[in-house]
Amino acid sequence: TQISSHNCVLISLQVPFTDLVDAAKCVVKALFIREKYINRSMQNFCKTTAHALQDLGMKPLDLRVYDDIPETPVDAGILVVKLIAFLFRSSELDLPYPDLTEYIADMNVMMALIINGPVKSFCYRRLQYLSSKFQMHILLNEMKELAAQKKVPHRDFYNIRKVDTHIHASSCMNQKHLLRFIKRAMKKYPEEIVHIERGRGQTLKEVFESMNLTAFDLSVDTLDMHADRNTFHRFDKFNAKYNPIGESILREIFIKTDNHIEGKYFAHIVKEVMSDLEESKYQNSELRLSIYGRSRDEWDKLAQWAVRHRVYSDNVRWLIQVPRLFDVYHTKKQLANFQEMLENIFMPLFEVTVNPRSHPELHLFLEHVVGFDSVDDESKPEHHIFNLDSPLPVNWTEEDNPPYSYYLYYTYANMTVLNHLRRRRGFHTFVLRPHCGEAGPIHHLVSGFMLSENISHGLLLRKAPVLQYLYYLAQIGIAMSPLSNNSLFLSYHRNPLPEYLSRGLMVSLSTDDPLQFHFTKEPLMEEYSIATQVWKLSSCDMCELARNSVLMSGFSHKAKSYWLGPSYSKEGPESNDIRRTNVPDIRVAYRSETLSEELHLITHAVRTEELDTIDEEDSLSMGPLPGRR
Repeated sequence: TQISSHNCVLISLQVPFTDLVDAAKCVVKALFIREKYINRSMQNFCKTTAHALQDLGMKPLDLRVYDDIPETPVDAGILVVKLIAFLFRSSELDLPYPDLTEYIADMNVMMALIINGPVKSFCYRRLQYLSSKFQMHILLNEMKELAAQKKVPHRDFYNIRKVDTHIHASSCMNQKHLLRFIKRAMKKYPEEIVHIERGRGQTLKEVFESMNLTAFDLSVDTLDMHADRNTFHRFDKFNAKYNPIGESILREIFIKTDNHIEGKYFAHIVKEVMSDLEESKYQNSELRLSIYGRSRDEWDKLAQWAVRHRVYSDNVRWLIQVPRLFDVYHTKKQLANFQEMLENIFMPLFEVTVNPRSHPELHLFLEHVVGFDSVDDESKPEHHIFNLDSPLPVNWTEEDNPPYSYYLYYTYANMTVLNHLRRRRGFHTFVLRPHCGEAGPIHHLVSGFMLSENISHGLLLRKAPVLQYLYYLAQIGIAMSPLSNNSLFLSYHRNPLPEYLSRGLMVSLSTDDPLQFHFTKEPLMEEYSIATQVWKLSSCDMCELARNSVLMSGFSHKAKSYWLGPSYSKEGPESNDIRRTNVPDIRVAYRSETLSEELHLITHAVRTEELDTIDEEDSLSMGPLPGRR
């Protein structure tokens, strides 16, 4: 489609050449590192960035020291090679897997790069420039964007598709919904045995009698599940809020999949949330369910829960979250070493991929699982630095919890081999989408940059200009939850979301835990509503966030084609269909051109070292863009 002419912002700046070349080389090196790990694991790498790197790859650079796949099985391969050997006794398989030595070397390159002075200055300046350029774009084109939206028949913010890209199943309902459900259950199933106490079955009625409570006594205040000012920087208190009325027994009865009633109540309430989503038609969710890695049968139990209770909706996809709690299970003698935890998580997946009949329910359930998430309090201190001297998973028998990067790397390593096996068997592959950069040290974001398709939170990028610029260039999705952050880590007004959005990072809005943070029946709309009021977002900004959420999500290519337009995976304004997304082509063209210019700047600097100075852009021009297709 031809874009109506709009004002194009082109600004000329001079940069000392040696600084620019050195910084550009470092940035390009980091992008090559990410491209290598993302492609190896069959995740999605930004096409525009890939094309820019491909052009650079034609020229023999000292940066391209990356062979495709290491040949000798070492370290990280040990677990996965054993698994494959166990499953394929007869056939020889050469499934690629990451090399630990190479990963540690790349990690060290990245760590050195993000604290490099000239690189920090360069990236900080580019980010400031991107912010200013967007302000100029708004001054010049805001009315044209609005006019383009008004011309579109039928479509507005309410009826464009939006995906809640980060939400936990155990808190996907709001507190009033849970309260009504508990009261209904007390009236409907008072004599149902729901819990075993000291070898004797307890009915639902007896459980509440032991707490001196009746259905009439219950209120939102007695449930006490909402985060308040006392949970700020207190993740322990926040976790306690998951227990209705402060009683862990009620959590077990109502919001667990694995209990005496086989998760019946939890399935009912999740299905009610699904039915609300289906009624809204345009809202979708990616719910997280937990696999702890304590025992080998967890996957089967979870799949049986989903299949038996028919917990399915076209509006919902699942992610599997793995809490980083090895130290807790090890102390309780539930796990001997870290390898046992990895085997409990991945062995059933390898088995069901090789022979779907071995776990029929799991095979069915996995069709709706899109990826893995890694969760826990990131602000916990880490006593170990992941390096070549770190124990292998089979030797990790320490009381200390492995560091974040250790968890992420071994999840990634096993997922990579699993993806190659699944692709050969004709099944869909998984992606890694961890909680990352909510709190804690900056190296969490380095691990996320190298190994994850997209992340949740990313708050710490505001303090790391190099990483923020890299996340922009690689267009890594960031699912942000400002209301959740406001209760736990960062007050609403200090949240970097509007800054990230204006600079062009791939951000989306998500709810995290409606049970703890939201009040209405439509928590995602509540999230959009508050963000729009507080940060004065335009209709175009809101629709761009919604479009980003669909692009980042794990929904199928077919669904995305229907929601965003059949050309959504192309580059530039050609990818946009305003009749479905309500995002003007002007905005999409601006984002695409700005990204291409930034990539051109760094790749051009690396290519043309013989020049004395380089123009960061051409000249200040307010003329209309030449017609683009």
